[in-house]
Amino acid sequence: MELQLSVPPEELTRAEQKILDFINTNTDSFLFLTIGQLAQRLDLSDATVSRFARHAGCRDFKALKARVLEQATGPAVKMAGTLRQEASFSPAAWLEQQQACLEKTAEQLSPEAFDQAVQAILAARRVWIHGKNASGALAQLLHFRLRRLGLPVTLLPTGGSELMEGLAQAGEGDLVILFSFSKLSREGKVILEHSRAAGYRTLAFVSRTCLLQEEAADIHLFAYRGTEKEYHSMAAPAALLDALVIGVTRAMGPEGVDALKALHRWKKTYFPDR
Repeated sequence: MELQLSVPPEELTRAEQKILDFINTNTDSFLFLTIGQLAQRLDLSDATVSRFARHAGCRDFKALKARVLEQATGPAVKMAGTLRQEASFSPAAWLEQQQACLEKTAEQLSPEAFDQAVQAILAARRVWIHGKNASGALAQLLHFRLRRLGLPVTLLPTGGSELMEGLAQAGEGDLVILFSFSKLSREGKVILEHSRAAGYRTLAFVSRTCLLQEEAADIHLFAYRGTEKEYHSMAAPAALLDALVIGVTRAMGPEGVDALKALHRWKKTYFPDR
């Protein structure tokens, strides 16, 4: 769900945006927390949580919870208890937790933003992809998938002056895809700031529902990865990435399928034993 506020999100403090993001992505957990438990979980003070409730147009925390419950839809409420903590590691419980992440990602998915992302990739003169650290694996995967479709796609260097050398080639008509989950990296800031001068569009995979204006890309795709203090899995982002590739392939029609068939024929010709 997305909590409707009486003030624009950009007018909230960073601490209040942190609370809003938690409510939007952890509605089930929020409904069972006291004000003290929520403050402790987010490393904030009770006073900060109370102030957020008032800024949200509620007289107190209890009224805030009542509003969230009123606005929450079935899947969000039914999710309560899914992300249970186990005394010892259980692969089955872990997979259930990933299923919960996928369900939350589906809840927050904007069909309009997804369609915009598909069209932006197809319309781009060239697609540039940037990912660092754990997100580098996602960048590699997306690069591999789009290249197989015959699309003009390039991986950007992960950072430093090499990033600028690669980014300097991106311009009008291009699309730069980046991964910005728990926070916007220094490289992400460079990519977004440079887009204003260079004229390329930006598409960001994010795990936050509340973004500052200077952290916003042209298009956002949300993937839920767990709460702040949990191990952040890439299951939901990878699934969303593959959904995007399938959406692009479908939009390409016969052209996308033909590219894959041609690639398969070449492999059989030159590498028949593989």
